Amino acid sequence: MRLTARPNIRSRRKWSRETGAAPDVMLSALAAAPIAAVLVLMLLGGWSAAGAGSVGAGLAIVLALAAFDPAPGAARMLMGAAAEAGFTTATILWIIWPALCIHALQTGTGRIAMLQAALERLSGDNVARTLLIGWFFALFMEGAAGFGAPVALAAPLLVSLGLPPVRALTIALIGHAAGVSFGAVGTPILPQIAATDLSGRALAVVPALLHGALGWVLMLALLREMGAWRWRLGLVAALAFFVPYVALALLFGPELPTLGGALIGGVGFALFLRIRGGAASSGGGATSPGDLAMAFAPYLTLVVLIVVARLPGLREVLANADLSWGLWERFSGTFAPLYHPGTLLAVSFLGGWALQRPAFAEVRGAIGRGTRQVLPVVPALLVMLVLARILVHAGMIDQLARDAAKAFSGIWPPIAPLVGMLGTFVTGSATTSNILFTELQARIASELNLSLLLVLGAQTFGAAVGNIVCPHNVVAGCATIGLVGREGEILRRTLPVGLLYGLLGGGLVWLLSVVGLF
Repeated sequence: MRLTARPNIRSRRKWSRETGAAPDVMLSALAAAPIAAVLVLMLLGGWSAAGAGSVGAGLAIVLALAAFDPAPGAARMLMGAAAEAGFTTATILWIIWPALCIHALQTGTGRIAMLQAALERLSGDNVARTLLIGWFFALFMEGAAGFGAPVALAAPLLVSLGLPPVRALTIALIGHAAGVSFGAVGTPILPQIAATDLSGRALAVVPALLHGALGWVLMLALLREMGAWRWRLGLVAALAFFVPYVALALLFGPELPTLGGALIGGVGFALFLRIRGGAASSGGGATSPGDLAMAFAPYLTLVVLIVVARLPGLREVLANADLSWGLWERFSGTFAPLYHPGTLLAVSFLGGWALQRPAFAEVRGAIGRGTRQVLPVVPALLVMLVLARILVHAGMIDQLARDAAKAFSGIWPPIAPLVGMLGTFVTGSATTSNILFTELQARIASELNLSLLLVLGAQTFGAAVGNIVCPHNVVAGCATIGLVGREGEILRRTLPVGLLYGLLGGGLVWLLSVVGLF
C-alpha cells in the first residue's frame, strides 16, 4: 500500500491575508495542537486511541479551516482526507485480520503449545525465548514484510510464552524498530533514491551505523520490559543482529540488512543457546521434526512466499499489479494485492490449513475469532488516519517542518532525526515519512552546506524510531492481543524509549557532522 503524500507547500494562510504576516510560531503552535491534544489525552488522561483521535481530528478540522488554507478547498480536503483514511484503514486491517486468524488457528489446534514446548527444549531461559521472538523474529518479519506484520505476529506469540499482554506488545514495538530503516526489503530508502542522485548503497550507510552504534538502547529497553537485567545475554543478542546488519548495509545496500541480520543473528543466537547448554529437559517425548514443521507451517509458508515475492523481476511484476485511485489530482491511494503483506498472510493461513488439515469447524472458529478481534480496532484506526491526512493536506505538517528548519538552522543535524520521527508518528509509515520530508531535508542540507548523506541518513533513522511511538502501530498491535482501549498505557511505555533513542541519534548525527566523517 502506498499513499502519495503531497504537502500543502503553498501554505497560504487566512490570517496572513486578513492581518498581515502572522507569526510563524503561532501557526506552528496551532499546527502542533492536534498532535499535542492526542498525546495529552492518551498519556495523561488515559483515553483510548479512538477517543483521543476523535478529539484530535475534530481540532485539526477546525484549525485547518480557520487558520490554514487547504489547497483543494475545505469540502474537497475533508472528503479526500476521509477517502484516504478509509482506504488506508482497509489496507491495515488486511494485515491484522489474517494475522489474527493464523494465531487463532494455531492456538485452537494446539500448535502454539507445541511451538512453546520446542522453545523450552531449545532453552529453559525465559529471557532467551523472549529474545528469539521479540527481537529476532520481529526483526525478520520487518525485513521481509514490514507494514505492521512484525507486531501483529510477534505480540500474540509473546503472549503465548506467558508474558502479560502489555509487556508483550511493548517488546514487539521496541524489538522491531531498528529494522524499520530497511524494512520490507529496503522500501523506506526508495523515496530517497528517487529524489536524489544517490545510490541505495550510499544511502544505507548512515542509518545502519546509527542503529549499530545505538542499538544497545533498544536492547536495554527490552530487558527492562522483561524485568530481567541479563545484559550479557542481551549483548550477545544485540551483536548477533547488528554485526551482520551493518556489514550487509555497507556491502550490499538497503535490501538485506534487516532480513539477513535477523536470519543470521537468529540462527547464531540459537546455536549459542545450545552450546551454552541452556536447553531444558524435554520432560517427555520430544516433538518429531515432522510435527514441528507442521506447527511452523503458516510461518514457513509466509517466509517462502515473501522470499519468492521479493525475487528480482517477479517483485516488480507483483508490485506493479496494483489498484489505484485518485481524486482532484491530490488525493490518492495504491494497493498492490499480490505484493501486500496482508495477502501473503492470508495465503499463509490457507497454507497452514492445507498442511495441518484441521477440522473445518476449527478453521471456521479461527476466522470467527479473528474477525471479532479486529472489528473493535476499526474506529481507532479510522480517526487516527483522518487526523493524519488532514494534518498533511492542510499544510500543518509542512508548516511544522519548515518552521523547525528556520528555528534550528544553526543546529540542524541533531534535529533531522526528530523530523523523521514526526513524519512516522503522523503517517504511520517510515516510507511515507521519507516521501514527505526527503526533499525538505535535502534542501536544508544544501542551504547549510551539510552532508546530504548524513542528513538523509538521519531522516531515515528517525523515521524508523517513529514506529515505536506511532499511534497507528499501537492501535493495530492492541487489536491483536485484546488491548483495545488501552493504547495510552502502551504509549506511556514506548514514548520514553523512542524519545531517548531519537535524541541520542540526533546527538550522534551532530558529532558526525562536527568531525566531518560524511
